[in-house]
Amino acid sequence: MGHVSVVTRPHFDFDNTYVREMEGLFEHWQAAQAPAPRLLALNAHLAGELGLDVEALRSEDGVAVLVGNVVPEGASPVAQAYAGHQFGGFSPRLGDGRALLLGELVDVHGNRRDLHLKGSGRTPFARGGDGKAAVGPMLREHILGEAMHALGIPTTRALAVVATGELIHREGILPGAVLARVAASHLRVGTFQYAADRDPQLLRRLADYAIARHVPSAAGADNPYLAFFEHVVEAQASLIAQWMLVGFIHGVMNTDNMTISGETIDYGPCSFMDAYDPATVFSSIDHAGRYAFGNQPHIAQWNLARLGETLLFLIADEPEAAIGPATDVLHSFPERFLAHWQAGMRAKLGLADAQDDDVALIDDLLALMHAQRVDHTSAFRSLSSALRGEAGPARALFTDPAPFDMWLQRWLDRVTDGAVDVEAVAAEMDLVNPIYIPRNHLVEEALAAATDGDLGPFDALMGVLSEPFHERAGVERYAAPATAAFAGGYQTFCGT
Repeated sequence: MGHVSVVTRPHFDFDNTYVREMEGLFEHWQAAQAPAPRLLALNAHLAGELGLDVEALRSEDGVAVLVGNVVPEGASPVAQAYAGHQFGGFSPRLGDGRALLLGELVDVHGNRRDLHLKGSGRTPFARGGDGKAAVGPMLREHILGEAMHALGIPTTRALAVVATGELIHREGILPGAVLARVAASHLRVGTFQYAADRDPQLLRRLADYAIARHVPSAAGADNPYLAFFEHVVEAQASLIAQWMLVGFIHGVMNTDNMTISGETIDYGPCSFMDAYDPATVFSSIDHAGRYAFGNQPHIAQWNLARLGETLLFLIADEPEAAIGPATDVLHSFPERFLAHWQAGMRAKLGLADAQDDDVALIDDLLALMHAQRVDHTSAFRSLSSALRGEAGPARALFTDPAPFDMWLQRWLDRVTDGAVDVEAVAAEMDLVNPIYIPRNHLVEEALAAATDGDLGPFDALMGVLSEPFHERAGVERYAAPATAAFAGGYQTFCGT
């Protein structure tokens, strides 16, 4: 008698604190039915973290849950409400126009995490859209989220991407998909803006909920709401510094795309920079460069000012009395960001301690990279080879290597000042300077193939990006920058 495999139904141990405690900030809703769902990608490692059965998720029943066709036991699907400043203009009612929060799972480490469907159909917040998403943008979110996770940067992550079996209308006719996204929560600056615009008591409930979920230590502070604000400012200062250190450009840093948790969220027109240039913009809708690479710290502080405004009446009975303390916290952002960024830069350059001349050393390298349009990722990765005595790869990145040679000697003198194990320093640099990032031409190649039904390039790219710091033979093309022809006209789109 032959072996009969038995596939169990997926079990989700959902909790729903957001639905129980945050009435007024959501609408109960159901996903649109997908006619022919097919699993494109499943994050087995993340599923394990969530305590989920991977094989059950791969089953027909599992895919039905991941695409939204079936509501699993214990789930309470809702579309979340939030507002937001979009490119500086305030929209009082945005919300999940094409997404649903299924519920919360407590992972194997004891952390509470949202499970959220994106592209699951129109909701009451849809604002005229069809509520659907295409295969390309949903796989892009999977690629970028997992790449950021492998780089050690706080991020939302994709549990799965499921093709819906229907065609949707964008710039052309494209295959549809749903992303199952996992986040520490989906609370955003825009969530606070929505609550503050409607009901002071709703805002207080939201702040108390956010403190309990993300900053429980703040509950015992002399001023819990000010302590909460300070925590968010610190989390975002750290996050933006990490973006800047790897050349990541979010593309749409609206207040509804900034989390309270300090996780990166909403990978729409995002990208990694090739040639170093603070003015780099890839987003097709950012015509004025508001969200350019070099503007990201300033925009983060601007967004945090909008959060601080919502908290004033919670920080003190009279808002005038809250302005001073809140402003002091807000004004600490540049110093916090700079501390994180400079510490990260010292690590990238193998500088074990801080010295006064380090700022000039860092700034001068970036100026050279900018002037000669040097690839950001390759430049930093090549420095460990130069420290080992192989300066050729680094010099080859510069069209005029003479100024770089002068900088290189300054840097080598600084790094090797004193008794230094050069190989150990170089190895430590290789642990923070990635060799593999989701380069734009490779991402586009993988997405184009996947849209046509070939997941081979996507799977290969995901495999390389899972170990961004470890150089491997046979995958050299994944470390190479795009051609000038590609990079010169590259744009990204939000996929909505």
